[in-house]
Amino acid sequence: MLILREGEGFPDPCALLLGGFDGLHAGHAALLAAAHGTGLPVGITSIAGNKAGGELFTAREREYVFAAQGIAFVAEYLFSDAFRATPPEAFLRELFARVQARAVFCGEDFRFGKDAAGTPALLRTLAPCPVQVLPLAEADGEKIATSRIKGMVAAGDIAGANALLLQPYFIGGTVEHGRHVGGPVLGFPTLNVALPAQKTPPKEGVYAGRVQTSAGEFPAVINVGARPTFGVAEKKAEAYLDGFSGDLYGAQVRIFPERFLRPVRRFESAAALKKQLEQDKEALHVP
Repeated sequence: MLILREGEGFPDPCALLLGGFDGLHAGHAALLAAAHGTGLPVGITSIAGNKAGGELFTAREREYVFAAQGIAFVAEYLFSDAFRATPPEAFLRELFARVQARAVFCGEDFRFGKDAAGTPALLRTLAPCPVQVLPLAEADGEKIATSRIKGMVAAGDIAGANALLLQPYFIGGTVEHGRHVGGPVLGFPTLNVALPAQKTPPKEGVYAGRVQTSAGEFPAVINVGARPTFGVAEKKAEAYLDGFSGDLYGAQVRIFPERFLRPVRRFESAAALKKQLEQDKEALHVP
């Protein structure tokens, strides 16, 4: 999958999805199906930075999410002052100058350009090809929207969020050196990944989930947040991989919290924490 930076183009005729996508949810499924139905390579626009509640997926994580849905290229935009000041007509002119769109797709709530003045009606007027505007999708009587899914993630309802996402919520990153107490002290060696500052974080707590690594995928007990038993206030994603043995320092992993188990809390001793971790591990295998 190609990542188009400012001024870069895609050389072939394509179908184009327009929006500020920082993930793909069930409300986008019809857009994707219609675009893939053209038989053309499918491209998508994406806007990064300065989003309320953070980004559901970071720019690097979106590469995985979009590629998994058969996207051929992403035209990325930074939500900068200059971008916010761009008139809608200028935005479309620049985009269609570098992308050979033969079909364009968007939702009926799509807005673009300075003061969100651009509408699907204006898009239809200025696009060099047919534009298909699809109605909004709902679940449980409520619009399926990224903001709704972010709220679920922040509340710890990862299962609810994943039910609306085309690709499950995850935290991607490089395995860092941690406190080195999980294995020697507790008998539970863990990997540590920093929480990206721009990412929508899950509710602090301990989750059952899984971790994708270069050595395979493993069930995992995942702590998101601080580690108060050892006086560590820094918030990270820390995961114990059930069935894994080895060294992943410096490797790229994807951590998938899936089911909230309990809040983060301070234990009186390492022995008390170890006892709780044994219970958390058993919970991995409870349906």
